[in-house]
Amino acid sequence: MASEGGHGPQTSSEYISHHLQNLQVCKDEAGAWVWNECAGNPIAINVDSMFWSVLLGLVFVWMFHGVARKTSADKPGRFQALVEIIVDFVDGSVKDTFHGKSRLIAPLGLTIFVWVFLMNLMDLVPVDWIPLAAGAAGIPYMKVVPTTDVNVTFGMSIAVFFLIIFYTIKNKGVLGFIGELTLHPIAPPLKGPGLIAAPFIIAFNFILESVALLAKPVSLSLRLFGNMFAGELIFILIALLGIYQLPLHFGWAVFHVLIVTLQAFIFMMLTIVYLSLASETH
Repeated sequence: MASEGGHGPQTSSEYISHHLQNLQVCKDEAGAWVWNECAGNPIAINVDSMFWSVLLGLVFVWMFHGVARKTSADKPGRFQALVEIIVDFVDGSVKDTFHGKSRLIAPLGLTIFVWVFLMNLMDLVPVDWIPLAAGAAGIPYMKVVPTTDVNVTFGMSIAVFFLIIFYTIKNKGVLGFIGELTLHPIAPPLKGPGLIAAPFIIAFNFILESVALLAKPVSLSLRLFGNMFAGELIFILIALLGIYQLPLHFGWAVFHVLIVTLQAFIFMMLTIVYLSLASETH
């Protein structure tokens, strides 16, 4: 029973389910907006995920804008030094990885890295603090880690997917984009008796390359979601131990800092790599 760990009359399964439930709003069959009655509704809105992701995005903009506005070459503060290290790190990663020409990639990489890092970092907040505060305010559910919501990670990866298509068409043209989907990896014969097999080879290439193209946003989103969801679930399971959770919670939190940072870095680097491939011509 979760009550033995100081979580009230909930059972362990109820406690876990409660913490994994999003605060949702959707329209019912009558067209009225309802809260937390959205099971099976494909257009339900996870309000908590949207709130925290937007809030953390604004925090990122506010922090970096503040540093840019008050930057000092003579007496840089500690936070300015930290921001400069992050900017130099992302800039170096982009220069080493992206082989095209675009003024968007470095700012995009910086935004992805810091934004995803801040969203992941919410996983280190003790699992009961914010949900209990929200419950006291009359809000029944509150998930505070946006990247544990697959809708958020898919939303970001779909944006990257559209950028991949945009950069491919921009740098290679529509025909180049179609050619990448149909003429690789097996080059169809363009003359001789083998010309008969060309339509079948082109169809095979199209299926193969389409799957590879669609796998990019899917793997990008599921990798981030899976790692962060697993981390959150472990924190919840540790919280069931009550007062005995402290040593385990601290140990897992220290290790999880590595995962939080690594997942933000991987999402950023894969985005840069995919956009670099879209910008390169063979």
